[in-house]
Order: sequence, then C-alpha cells, then structure tokens
Amino acid sequence: MSRSAIAVIERLPRVTDSGIVVDMRTARILAAAVAAVAVLLPATAAAAAPTLTRYRSLPGTAWWTEDGATVVAADATVDATALAGLRGALRNRGTLVRDSGTLRRHIAGADPFYQAGGFGRCLIGFNARAGSTYYFITSRHCVGAVAGTVYADAAATVPLGVVTTVTPTYDTALIRYTNTTIAKPSAVNIYPGLAPIRSFGSPTIGQRVTRSGPSGVRSGTVTAVNVTVNYADGTVLGLIRTNICSQPGDSGGPLFAGTVGIGITSGGSGSCASGGVSYYASAVRAGTTYGVGPY
Repeated sequence: MSRSAIAVIERLPRVTDSGIVVDMRTARILAAAVAAVAVLLPATAAAAAPTLTRYRSLPGTAWWTEDGATVVAADATVDATALAGLRGALRNRGTLVRDSGTLRRHIAGADPFYQAGGFGRCLIGFNARAGSTYYFITSRHCVGAVAGTVYADAAATVPLGVVTTVTPTYDTALIRYTNTTIAKPSAVNIYPGLAPIRSFGSPTIGQRVTRSGPSGVRSGTVTAVNVTVNYADGTVLGLIRTNICSQPGDSGGPLFAGTVGIGITSGGSGSCASGGVSYYASAVRAGTTYGVGPY
C-alpha cells in the first residue's frame, strides 16, 4: 500500500473516549481510492500536455531559438486547429509569430541563369573559385541533377556551366562554369553597378543586410539565425531570416553586408507589395562545404 494510502488510514478516527469506532473496511476502500487518484492524475496531465514534436515538420512553419526559447513563425496556410495546438505546446516555453502570405521557395521571373526541363529561372548567388576553377553558388531548388547544364539564355542555347554538387538539406548548389567567354566578377549586381564581394561571413541578429534581385535592391535586418523552414515540398535547415521582402524570381540571389557575402536566397512569405520575410542559406557554410570562396 502506498504511503499516501497509509496516511489516510492513520488519520481516520479509532476508538476514542467519545465512543467513535473506526470502520476498517471503509478505511481501506478510501485508501485504495486515494492511491488510484494519485496514479491517474500524473498520467492524465501528461496526456493532456501538448507536445511540440508533432508540429516540428508542419508545412508553413519556420523554427528557431531566441534567448533560449523556441520561436515558431506560421504562415497563412497553417489552419486554426494547428495554430491552437502550437499555442498550447509553446505555452510558457516559446513564442508563436504569424507571417503574412504563403511560405514557399522562390523561383521564376527575370533571372540571369536558366535550366532546361522546366526548372525555371534563378539568380547567381555568388561567384567563387577554387584555384583556377570558377564556380557560382545558388539555391539547390533552382537546379536539377548533378551534371546537368545551366544556360545564360531562356532558349537554353548558350551553356553557362554544369551542376557540380547539390545540398538539399541547406538548399545550396555549386555550379562549375564551362563558358570561358562570360565575365565572372566577384561582385553583386546592384542595378546599376557592381558591389564587390571579398569574403563570406556569418550574420548576427540585428545586422543590416541587403538583397539584390529582380524585385529590387532592398535592405533590412537579420531577425533570426539557424532557422528550420518547412516548405510545402520539404524541410531546409540552418537558414537566416530577415525582414526583407522577396518574391518568386529572387531565388538563388545574394544577401550581403558591404563586401561580405552573407546568404543565398531560399524563399519567404508575403510580397514586396504587402511586406514579408525572407530566408537565406548560409554563404559561409556553402563556401566551406564546397571548398570555394570569393576572389
């Protein structure tokens, strides 16, 4: 018998000077009931407590840690039931943020490289090299299989390079230039003019950064790092979140701070008409992984 049950029996009245007599059978029944309640309450509470685990891969959400607490951003596709579950799971343990629009990878629009086979058009992120071999880094979702050719024109008649390596987990890809006639400056097009890129660097929260692409040259700040993003077609790790808008057609493009390359555009939610957020793969991770860098 449990200690709590025994304690109940010990507190029950016995024969006293006033003539009160203990009914031991009743006492044992009461003690058993107390023990049952003591066992059931923790189990019931545990079953009722929401868990974040079930929502970790929920499409339309992005996850990161801020000051030791979990932050989850949910886009417009996350329904009321899932939102309620997230709020319950995060109670006293984190924060839920609502983002406008739909979280998606960005592809399409007037971009400077193309791929045959329906992969659309994207941006070169950063030119880089290893020794005397030249490459560029872009988003993995912008290209097809390794050894596939990318082109300088929409008609896919001017070869630009060959897909060398892809890293779906972090949404980056390395393209080796095969076209020797096209200039390959270690710089970012800022329409007009070029901004030189001399190194890759890791961002800090609050850092001022700039993104360049068909939706314009736009600046803002880094709001989170090491973010996990659940796109509708898969999860990407280690992304950088900013309050800069981005749109389809911006994928693969550069995020930079002065002469330092920071990230490669992966996706976002909202638009540049209504406002939104954007996510970037780490340029440092890509450069280190591929063994390449600016020049």
